[in-house]
Amino acid sequence: MKTLRDFARFLRDSVRAALTGGRTYWLWVGALGVLLGVGLYAYVHQLQVGLGATGMRDQVSWGFYIGNFTFLVGVADAAVLVVIPAYIYKWKPAREVVVFGLLLAIAAVTMAATFVLVDIGHPERLWHLFPVIGSLNLPGSLLAWDVVALNSYLILNVVIVLYGLFSLWRGKIPGRGVFLTMILVSIPVAIAVHTVTAFLYNGLASRPFWNSSILAPRFIASAFCSGPAVLVVLLQILRRVAKFDVANQVLWKLAELMAYAMGFNLFLLAAEVFKEFYSGTEHAQHLYYMFTGLDGHNAIVPYIWTSVICSVAAFFILLIPRLRRHPVLLNVGCALTFVGVYIEKGIGLVIPGLTPDTLGEIYEYVPTLTELGVTGGIFGLGALIFTFGVKASLPLLEKFREPPIPKT
Repeated sequence: MKTLRDFARFLRDSVRAALTGGRTYWLWVGALGVLLGVGLYAYVHQLQVGLGATGMRDQVSWGFYIGNFTFLVGVADAAVLVVIPAYIYKWKPAREVVVFGLLLAIAAVTMAATFVLVDIGHPERLWHLFPVIGSLNLPGSLLAWDVVALNSYLILNVVIVLYGLFSLWRGKIPGRGVFLTMILVSIPVAIAVHTVTAFLYNGLASRPFWNSSILAPRFIASAFCSGPAVLVVLLQILRRVAKFDVANQVLWKLAELMAYAMGFNLFLLAAEVFKEFYSGTEHAQHLYYMFTGLDGHNAIVPYIWTSVICSVAAFFILLIPRLRRHPVLLNVGCALTFVGVYIEKGIGLVIPGLTPDTLGEIYEYVPTLTELGVTGGIFGLGALIFTFGVKASLPLLEKFREPPIPKT
């Protein structure tokens, strides 16, 4: 009973900390609230009109929502690249930012799940996925496996964060036993989430663009680029705004790992491009549509080349120590990584897989203002979750952190 009372007090103190801040903090929260309101308004409009309010049609039945879902599942893997050096290799500087990686994972998975929700034409039928009252159709349904993996990863990260912060609140520094076990379990679960998401695509035999065995490793490689890219920028913002001292070594190590992941991602992309263009089969038309245009349809060609150029530039910036240690170039590399992977996992994955469709028809999909509004609201929701989580955890992290490592 005492533990439950202490936990209730811990939650009360956390909520109080999250709702305490100066003018700048509340202006930021207010701006996110407005963005969330715009998203809700757009979603209500979509519910009234139906999915006809989006740019999706029979030919392209997945669009901006599923593209963002796929990208955000990768962002959620950012926690892995912090957890591994912190708890596998016992590198102390990384341990101080593990909580922020886990909070980013929680926000990213929440946004990813919300994108799936708004993509459903009848969200009131979602109860069919609930155990007992519905049916997940396990083990035959890949969608069911994705639901299980996503929710397992979300719950695991929430429990880890609450357990860790609650331990700090009680004056104990977590590091062994239950906490370490959950941290280690989160690594394969995170990889499983992106693997199952890839299987959702390459399990569709009628979509030859996705029906590739290297899609899962490509997903994981790009995830280990995009997630840390967001985290590195957020850590620098925290260092400036919240005065939370983050060692430069942590930022540089994350950037180095991003470079290796981006190199592997580009290698897999080149292998796929070579296979399709060199073979010259009918299935290569999806790749032609991406890179050169097809039958006069070239709407996404500039985006794809922008993605490739950004990814290659980011790879070289982050690979060379002298460049990635420059504060401006580090952020340029992260921004290029974000843009490159965001386009690759959205426009470069979803749209070409559906264009041309199974009947050979080409429909040029363009997101509508409704989709853009809903997307903005979901990103506002994720930013609010991360903001409140950081605000609640900072007092405890500052109280029990070790002396800062000198910046070199």
